[in-house]
Amino acid sequence: MKNNRWVKNITVYAVMVVAALVVFYMFFSNSNSGIKEIGINEVPELARNRAKSSQVRVEVNGDNLKITDGVQSYKSRKESGSSIAELMSESGINPSNYVVIVKGASGLSSFFGVIVGFLPLILFGGLLFFMMRQAQGGTNQTFSFGKSRARMFSQNKATVTFFDVAGVPEAKEELEEVVEFLKYPERFQALGARIPRGVLLIGPPGTGKTLLARAVAGEAGVPFFSISGSEFVEMFVGVGASRVRDLFEQAKRHSPCIVFVDEIDAVGRHRGAGLGGGNDEREQTLNQILVEMDGFDTSVNVIVIAATNRPDILDPALLRPGRFDRRVTVDNPDVKGRTEILDVHAKGKPLEESADLSDIAKQTPGFTGADLANLINEGALLAARKNQTKITTDNLTEAIDRVSMGPAKKTKVISEKDRKLTAYHEAGHGLVSHFVPAGRPVAKISIVSRGHAGGFTRWEQEDQSYYSRDELEAQITAAMGGRSAEVMKCGDITTGASNDFEQATAIAREMIMRYGMSDRLTHRSFGRRQETIFLGREMSEERNYSLKTEQVIDSEIDRLLKKGEDKANEILNTHEDILDTVANFLLEHETLDHDQFRDIVEGKIPIIKEIDKNGKNKESNEGETLTNTDLQNKKPGPKPQATS
Repeated sequence: MKNNRWVKNITVYAVMVVAALVVFYMFFSNSNSGIKEIGINEVPELARNRAKSSQVRVEVNGDNLKITDGVQSYKSRKESGSSIAELMSESGINPSNYVVIVKGASGLSSFFGVIVGFLPLILFGGLLFFMMRQAQGGTNQTFSFGKSRARMFSQNKATVTFFDVAGVPEAKEELEEVVEFLKYPERFQALGARIPRGVLLIGPPGTGKTLLARAVAGEAGVPFFSISGSEFVEMFVGVGASRVRDLFEQAKRHSPCIVFVDEIDAVGRHRGAGLGGGNDEREQTLNQILVEMDGFDTSVNVIVIAATNRPDILDPALLRPGRFDRRVTVDNPDVKGRTEILDVHAKGKPLEESADLSDIAKQTPGFTGADLANLINEGALLAARKNQTKITTDNLTEAIDRVSMGPAKKTKVISEKDRKLTAYHEAGHGLVSHFVPAGRPVAKISIVSRGHAGGFTRWEQEDQSYYSRDELEAQITAAMGGRSAEVMKCGDITTGASNDFEQATAIAREMIMRYGMSDRLTHRSFGRRQETIFLGREMSEERNYSLKTEQVIDSEIDRLLKKGEDKANEILNTHEDILDTVANFLLEHETLDHDQFRDIVEGKIPIIKEIDKNGKNKESNEGETLTNTDLQNKKPGPKPQATS
């Protein structure tokens, strides 16, 4: 459409330029520019003087005369009623000395003459008309500024159904009832039930809120209006409210239908929370949404579905019954849901027969639907890079690392000192977590640099909603294992444990201030988060406790951290040989999976005392070199979170 308009404008301008050139040629490039004008009485004298040298030629075209004597051309104009032949005869000019040619003006030439005469006026009128049309187009654009920018998808364009949505069974069940409202409203109206005005989808980014809304439209077979919350807001006051009115007018005309507003927190934030005060365009837009949602006629079947990941900053008036009657939480999927999502995204892709998606699902707790879709896509890309015909388990396992930690930095130059430090650091995490009570089993240890981390340790963990005090203390102890191993085997303190301390301190603070896991303090929460709603993020924390209590909190946090550090030192001193074996195995092979770590701990792999500069085992407790290729081909264990 935009290209056609551009071509049309170019054509109009081209025609105008050509017409202007024609007029210029007519008025300023006339072929008669070198012709002398004489009176008609001078024509016989001209014929008499030039008779000996040449014959005078007289062309008669109406009242216009064109005289040529062979040397120069003249022009004249015949008097009314006179004839050039009579004038010549009266002057005694011999007819052989001149020739008269009469050119009568035809009707067609007269018509063109009229057109040429009026051509400047026609061009001026055309130019004026074109300018008026352009001004009218600009006026139309100005008046359409307040029109809704929602995109309507008809039933034929809706290609997503509930069959394409997996991993959120409760949300699907809630929305299936909304579909029933749209398909069979009389069934509910007969029982006196009121159709919900709005459904608010709440959940983290990437969990499938927009996909669910599209599935509702596809299942119901009704028009689907889609718009983002930010598209309502403009710099001009009143535009957002006008677009809201236009959107709901369109929706009523296409009833029954669905209006989907993505990221509604862009216009639905708590009113009165602006930074500058005054008349806020966003608040006017929100007020219009409130009026429109509460002003639906009961006979109009229009349901508003909105999505947000910040329900805490929405205005209370927007959340009350009568506007958004239902709130559907779309949370991260559990292991069963992740398996279903992986199955959906793996359709049409050639997977190796041995690839077990349920095992991949166990390795990805906390992954959203978008993460899992990206995981399958990364696995396919890895297989294509290696010219494989099928996607293998190794491809998917590598894809997990890429999605969670970033691509491996294979070309990064790392000194032997840093490699050894990283190996002992990560080995310390894994070994402490294995031997501490309530610790998490090791899933994978790697000293391959990814992202900002020089290495990482991943744990096996199940989907879990609650954590005990022993489990949290075990996480603190495992986090301290990295620094403890560095000091024990490298004899120095480095910056590599900074992220570990942040995690351990955060866990200890939450245990004391949020979870009531302190014997010295009353079981209550300390501190209250203050959020700036307009900015949408946590800014500070209000202290609702005394300075004396603050000292106790700090001492309790220090106690938990010191306890974890002492426990980590104890475990590493007790199992120093295993620590050396794990670290040296990492120096030789760079990665260590669950089965290999378990075999080292259980003594199935010989103790490795030292690795030479080439990464080869110098000696073991049985004098053997570690070349167990079977262990290298074992399938890695499940993956949860990673600690660098």
